[in-house]
Amino acid sequence: MRRFKHLTHTDRLKIEASLKEGKTPKEISAEIRVHISTIYREVKRGQYTHMNTDLTTDIRYSPDIAHDKYRANLAAKGAMLKIGSDRKLADHIEKKICDERYSPAAVLGEIKRKNLQFSVTISIPTLYSYIDKGIFLRLTNKDLPDKPNRKRKYNNVRQTRPPRGTSIEKRPPEVDTRETFGHWEMDTVKGKRGISKHSLLVLTERKTRQEIQIKIPDGTAESVTRALDNIERKYGELFPLIFKSITVDNGSEFSDCEGMEQSCIHEGKRTQFYYCHPYSSYERGSNEKQNRMIRRHIPKGTNFDDKTDEEIERITIWLNNYPRGIFGYGTSQEAFDEEIKGILNRS
Repeated sequence: MRRFKHLTHTDRLKIEASLKEGKTPKEISAEIRVHISTIYREVKRGQYTHMNTDLTTDIRYSPDIAHDKYRANLAAKGAMLKIGSDRKLADHIEKKICDERYSPAAVLGEIKRKNLQFSVTISIPTLYSYIDKGIFLRLTNKDLPDKPNRKRKYNNVRQTRPPRGTSIEKRPPEVDTRETFGHWEMDTVKGKRGISKHSLLVLTERKTRQEIQIKIPDGTAESVTRALDNIERKYGELFPLIFKSITVDNGSEFSDCEGMEQSCIHEGKRTQFYYCHPYSSYERGSNEKQNRMIRRHIPKGTNFDDKTDEEIERITIWLNNYPRGIFGYGTSQEAFDEEIKGILNRS
């Protein structure tokens, strides 16, 4: 079967290593999954004369020479004229996506919002096209965040047993609109099954998408309540104004509704909890999306026992300062700080 694709710089590094190992073009084409003629053309494109220490010469293959010629050919065709004329922009895009886990839209959105100056501008579709063509030195499709799946269709789930606390059906409509600040969703992110004892307790504010992540020693209700106690102590008397409600699922870690709602610094409740319908994770949509973003840094199967509080804090800061299209590529931290400023001014 004939296979055609654009070679990336990573592919060219693999070709160089395979040639040094003495592999044939046929073997290399099978490994990289391209037609054998592609390998022959590629090797010819990257050939150069190498001078040995004994003054003899060899014909060798250079992935950098081959990639530069490939980029020059694309530029001649007009396919990469804009990005090719601004190496600074190309380096910035590679750094943001490869090193800082940004999406192409987030990179370009941040550039526009912060008015960062480059000699050219490109659109999101054009950037995806450049990545597909393999014109970047480091950046390939493998570095992109997972593309969102088509939206699932959900059926209404009839409550088979009473929730552990107040049902989401009784949650005020204003929470659904996301126009009122102070309504959170809470979930736990599990580590490697059977190995990781620790978990992450994650809270997402529905309006600003501000994230709080706390490493807890296990998935018990006691650990969740202790973590909430620590959050309440941190915010003090402002806690009820910032945490007006929290929505959770019916997992065992959230079984102690009374304990989670009870204030640890004064008599009475500190907040109101609402419980989703069974098997309805979409009712905590903000949580679900944030958890997928966390997985860019902590893949499934990670042992959380090895993660330090400092590492978790770095991920939280990254998440809260990530450019978001819903805020015109502003950040959750900026939106959250504005809400807190408003609360303090009214106090």
